[in-house]
Amino acid sequence: MKRKTFLTLSAFLLFISSFQAQDNMLCVGRYWSEDQGNLMLKKFASEWNDLPSWEARSERIKQGIIEGMQLNKMPKSNGNFNAIIRNTREMDGYIVENIAIESFPGFYITGNLYRPTLKREKYAGILSPHGHLADKRFTHYIQKRAAVLARMGAIVFAYDMVGYGESKQVEHKIPIALVLQTYNSKRVLEYLLSRPDVDPERIGMTGGSGGGTQTFVLTAIDDRIKASAPVVQVSAHFFGGCVCESGMPIHKSEDHQTNNVEIAALCAPRPMLMVSDGADWTRNTPRVEYPYVQKVYALYDAEHKVENVHLPTEKHDYGYSKRTSAYNFFGHHLDLSMGNVPYDEGYQEDFVTILPPDDLKVFTPNNPMPKSALMGNEAVMDYLNIRP
Repeated sequence: MKRKTFLTLSAFLLFISSFQAQDNMLCVGRYWSEDQGNLMLKKFASEWNDLPSWEARSERIKQGIIEGMQLNKMPKSNGNFNAIIRNTREMDGYIVENIAIESFPGFYITGNLYRPTLKREKYAGILSPHGHLADKRFTHYIQKRAAVLARMGAIVFAYDMVGYGESKQVEHKIPIALVLQTYNSKRVLEYLLSRPDVDPERIGMTGGSGGGTQTFVLTAIDDRIKASAPVVQVSAHFFGGCVCESGMPIHKSEDHQTNNVEIAALCAPRPMLMVSDGADWTRNTPRVEYPYVQKVYALYDAEHKVENVHLPTEKHDYGYSKRTSAYNFFGHHLDLSMGNVPYDEGYQEDFVTILPPDDLKVFTPNNPMPKSALMGNEAVMDYLNIRP
């Protein structure tokens, strides 16, 4: 009996030691000051000077993301999405549907699919994650962005953050939120690629704030994203303050240190738009973050494929001027029909019908989530056998 107690205590102490070791590797929130972030980018730049040395560094950064979030422990992706599509409605130049796909058995990604009425054999596909707000997928600005891009000729999948909207099988603060959201995004990508009406060479991704984090993280590790637009999030000193952004050690290990600027730069040489503003952690982007990313793109002779739209008088959002910047970016790089959207000294979004939240939900009292759904943090973590 004493030996059994001793072993249990030993295991507990080992667990605590492991947890503390990982905790020391976490880079959370404003991990550095603005001054420190600037100096660290200069240090990072001193560690590479040509394409081979950058690619060696970029491979270590990519490996650190995958290992840090334990992505390889997630179930092997397959082509079985068990898609549930309901309430198809044709609007002015676009179609909107309520959709859920199975991320892994018993866990659902909930969202809306916006499709063009414009007739083409193949359409672009755009992943549209969002940031932190309880019902953000239902907001007028998410609906406008998705509908405009659909009218231009893209199939847009707008989906919930875990714990928000209809994604209530776990809490948002589940300790493995970072890997769960990244895997969900990967499954949304694979769903779009599985559709016969989507062109695999014209896949984009964009989101603001926490959705921006989801955007640059998946883009960094998955080359199937062909054009990326992280909005109001790429920062040299701020690492994301939520467990879904920095709750697992993707920025630091015993043999490397990076930040979100370098993670975003892994997009190179694919097209990337960085949108920043004057009232959050992206206020230094034109002077600090963007020049670093430009140097990476220059290694590939692809300076023309990265751009920064900086809005010094604006705050932390994905508002009209930020959306219209994305319209032009994706219109150019994904070969969309920009002329299909009314324009009069700016894109006109008033053709979009703003639907109430209940009209955008895939699961309702009459059409509930399947009974086989995993419910609760522990049930999901036990199924996946992943702990931070």
